[in-house]
Amino acid sequence: MTLLGTGAPTGLPRPDCTCAVCAAARGDRARAATALLVDSALLLDLTPGAALAAARAGHSLVGVRQVLLSHPHSGPAVELPAGLPSAGRVPDGQELTLISGHRVRAVALDSPGTGYEVTSPDGERLLYLPPGGAPAGATDGDPLPYDMVVADVLGRPDGLAKLRARGAVGPATDIVAVHIDHDVPPGPELDRRLAAAGARTAPDGTTLYVGEYQDVPDVPRRTLVTGGARSGKSLEAERRLESFPDVVYVATGGTRGSDTEWAERVAAHRERRPGSWRTVETCDLVPLLAENGPPLLIDCLALWLTDAMDQVGAWDDERWEAVGRAALRHRTTALVEALRATRRTVVAVTNEVGSGVVPATSSGRRFRDELGRLNAAFASECEHVLLVVAGQALPLR
Repeated sequence: MTLLGTGAPTGLPRPDCTCAVCAAARGDRARAATALLVDSALLLDLTPGAALAAARAGHSLVGVRQVLLSHPHSGPAVELPAGLPSAGRVPDGQELTLISGHRVRAVALDSPGTGYEVTSPDGERLLYLPPGGAPAGATDGDPLPYDMVVADVLGRPDGLAKLRARGAVGPATDIVAVHIDHDVPPGPELDRRLAAAGARTAPDGTTLYVGEYQDVPDVPRRTLVTGGARSGKSLEAERRLESFPDVVYVATGGTRGSDTEWAERVAAHRERRPGSWRTVETCDLVPLLAENGPPLLIDCLALWLTDAMDQVGAWDDERWEAVGRAALRHRTTALVEALRATRRTVVAVTNEVGSGVVPATSSGRRFRDELGRLNAAFASECEHVLLVVAGQALPLR
């Protein structure tokens, strides 16, 4: 399969767009609208310059037997290159067999458009989804995972989550992101964002071999995301799990009674989470880490520590020196040991409080110091540690 283009329908950079990402999308970072050439016999999506793109990649469209469109195209009609059959679409659920031996089944989507499952004469299976598209219907089990999925990973991470839930994407599935727009900076940030979903991308003109072993991006099992207030750390943590089904969101902050401002914060967090996620409000993290189950997103360790210090009476100087310090060490040690032993995927959020003003009270300084110690201990057990500053994620490990 040759990627004649990997960008959004308007390409990258977008015409007449002056954003920072479009300004930097030059040379190898530029992407034409997504189109796929499968075994020189099937063209998925007809885009301007398809023939030239194929020629640059060392291929010809002369042998193409079928041209299929996956989504409605806006703007002027695209001229059909000479010799190509007319472009069309397959009705949902129906199957088309090409003279080359390829079988194409149309997959129903939850948005306008059609997905295509392509099976080669040798049995390799490819799924291609259009921009903004995700499979529709219930998550009934597929017989086998696809060898490759080519989809809008960044625009519809929930679509990838659906495929994982029904077993259509497995650990060895090669997930290739296309329809890439200017929402994510190119280069390392794009690669990092995709790797968190177990996906990758490739430059326009790249030829990939479906079913051939690929070094699939390794999704870290334990991740700590730290940052200051309103830095974007919670959003970054949520992004790391948005392409996985059945995530358990562990809220350690509670409800705080009649605090309307806190209620608004909680509501905003809930609204942006995928509907398939389940929320658990608790500070009892050790049993959750000990259980088998779907990924955990813990938000956040600072609120967990506040509750733990409440429980041991850490705010009273005399009680702290007498029993509180030792009791808190016991709780934090148990948490870190549970993290070390867990078999679940874990993404935890915490606050970076050691870079600001020195607290004016002994209890404030105590909390700052203990959170610093907890962050360091927790980070030592994580494969991936991120610092978020002004919405930008900086990998520390």
